[in-house]
Amino acid sequence: MNIITKQTLIALAVGTALPLAASAQAEVGQDETSHITRVDTMVVTATREGKARGELAESVSVQDKEEIEAVSPSHPAELLNRVAGVHVNNLGGEGHMTSIRQPISTSGVYLFLEDGVPTRPTGFFNHNGLYEVNIPQAERLEVTKGPGSSLYGSDAIGGVINSVTEASPDYTSGRVNLEGGESGWKRALLSAGTDLNEEHGIAFKLNVTDSEGYRYESDYQRYSSSLRFDGSLSDTTEYKLIAAYTYVDQSGVSSLEEFDYQNNPTKNKYHGDIGFRDVRAFRLTGEMASELSDVSLLSFTPFYRNNTTKMMPSWMVTYDPNIRDTHFQSFGLLTKYRYNFSQGEVITGIDIDHTISDYQEKQISVVKNGDIFTDYSETGRTHYDYDADQTSVSPYVHGEWTPLTDWRFVAGLRYDYFHLDYNDNLDSSVSETLGRGRWLRPDSQTLDFNHLSPKLGAVYSFSPSHQTYANYRNAFRIPSVGQLFRSGSTVNTTDLKPVESDSFEIGFRGDLTDSFGYDLTLYHMIVKNQVVSYIDGRDRKTTNAGKTKHQGVELSLAGDLTDEWGMNAGFTYNQQEYQEYQYIYSCYPPVCVPPVVETRNYAGFDVGKAPNTMGNLAFQYTPLAITGLAVELEWEHLGEYYTDETNTNKYKGHDLFNLRASYEITDNVMLRGRVMNLADTRYSTYTSNQVGNPAISYRPGAPRSFYLGIDAQF
Repeated sequence: MNIITKQTLIALAVGTALPLAASAQAEVGQDETSHITRVDTMVVTATREGKARGELAESVSVQDKEEIEAVSPSHPAELLNRVAGVHVNNLGGEGHMTSIRQPISTSGVYLFLEDGVPTRPTGFFNHNGLYEVNIPQAERLEVTKGPGSSLYGSDAIGGVINSVTEASPDYTSGRVNLEGGESGWKRALLSAGTDLNEEHGIAFKLNVTDSEGYRYESDYQRYSSSLRFDGSLSDTTEYKLIAAYTYVDQSGVSSLEEFDYQNNPTKNKYHGDIGFRDVRAFRLTGEMASELSDVSLLSFTPFYRNNTTKMMPSWMVTYDPNIRDTHFQSFGLLTKYRYNFSQGEVITGIDIDHTISDYQEKQISVVKNGDIFTDYSETGRTHYDYDADQTSVSPYVHGEWTPLTDWRFVAGLRYDYFHLDYNDNLDSSVSETLGRGRWLRPDSQTLDFNHLSPKLGAVYSFSPSHQTYANYRNAFRIPSVGQLFRSGSTVNTTDLKPVESDSFEIGFRGDLTDSFGYDLTLYHMIVKNQVVSYIDGRDRKTTNAGKTKHQGVELSLAGDLTDEWGMNAGFTYNQQEYQEYQYIYSCYPPVCVPPVVETRNYAGFDVGKAPNTMGNLAFQYTPLAITGLAVELEWEHLGEYYTDETNTNKYKGHDLFNLRASYEITDNVMLRGRVMNLADTRYSTYTSNQVGNPAISYRPGAPRSFYLGIDAQF
């Protein structure tokens, strides 16, 4: 495959965006009826403080409360897939994988935040982590594509997703949203808030969701609640305090082979509690910001996390069935000092996170009836029992300089230091091998990681309504605690190296009219030391695997076309390639006769599970003749991709259509309805196969599904 060069990408960007900039004379202004993320939209993720999007030297999208309510997402994918360059799949319930400038995978290359605070500590990434955040009731969602800024550290390689909670109101108000739909879908979203006095307010949110799932025995329940206090302690000091809790009870959902995918997509090989997942996540976050003077601000954000996950990893049921308990508590503090001078600002601070964790893994024996797993029992053996405490200290500095009216320069530097204290609690008499199984355990030890992450950027304004920006960002992530200490069949997992990336980006954005805008971004990213799993004979092993290249073009268009019609669109073309990627592959009878032991080198191959094209196009219609009616038709596109590293098999991709409508019965009561997968398309949310095994597995997506709800405010 021909790879787009950086020069070609830049030429395409300039050739496309400059005519756009020259053809429009619109001034910056916020139109409340517009669908566009405008250049003056405030963004908090970039600097932990509200900043106009037009001042940012990076690609950031914002989905506001109006869009979240209109989409009414039952899964994070329904909202995030509307953003150019972003694909989130649906693995059942609210389980998911993410793809932002990376392949669709479980890799820990994304940072999930709530109000700017990581929902999980570094080393404990969960690819399903968005189900711990109450997205349907968020005030807005901000997505930074590519590495996080110097204000965020490990994990922010592919992107940062920040869910911002709603501040308490300054008057008594409330909202009730009730929804029902296919496969026993039921959801209640409740919110209420009031001012306690002139200086303080309180807000409460509740999300109760229950679904039977469209596949057999794939039920799912969640409970999320939050309590937020906002207020002023003085004319110069403000605070907020947020307590959030989420409980998720999710059944296991299996992949299917070709025949069942085509003929029996509701089949699920996991019955009862096979593949179950039980998650409890609590976060307590405070923030106090004080204006020390007209040009300086100091803020402190202390936080506490308490997470417990008990699960049966579904991907291991066939070869190493187990039940694992993971628990961690975190105590942390984010600090920031901002100083403004005549031509810019400097932000500096230090982030501290101390996490105490423990992990137990017990062997189970599963019961099968044909190809259906029906039950399990514990064997009495414990594979792993360890503690892993982690402390991170991360000073940073971020500066912006505007020597000329039309130019803004940005530079940042962050140093991250991690100290891990690991202790194996199993007696040395507990064997690390049993029959054909291997559960290697590193000796108790301490590990240290450190990394320096620079960032450079610039923004140039052609006019008040059009900017171009460019940046270089370096990012990394340390190996997860599980990769380091849950060794399985891999020897010396504690020698794993951090993943590193270098990203280059150029973009153009602006407003073509008072209510229609564009955003064009081109990026080039190199990722080194990817941590990957592979099959070596009968063993699954983990290693660092060379270098990959990721580059592409992302285009967003959104706004009002007429008084009745609006549009938002996001299109992406990217190419992802293995540059240095090899490991020793082995296969033994009965799968391979005679046995095969050889070095596999995939340099030059396309990265597996990396779609070349992604797209989303939605038209909104609000007829003037029918007051209160709004209709949206959405097209969602996912392009084809190879299902493994060998580039032998492909998933052809899919195109889905969704229809949404709402009608205001009164000023305070609205009916909402949606039809997902309008054309009843058979599609797979994730398609893959193991190297050396030609059998492709599919995750069938839901068929045509109807939902109806009522939304009342008081």
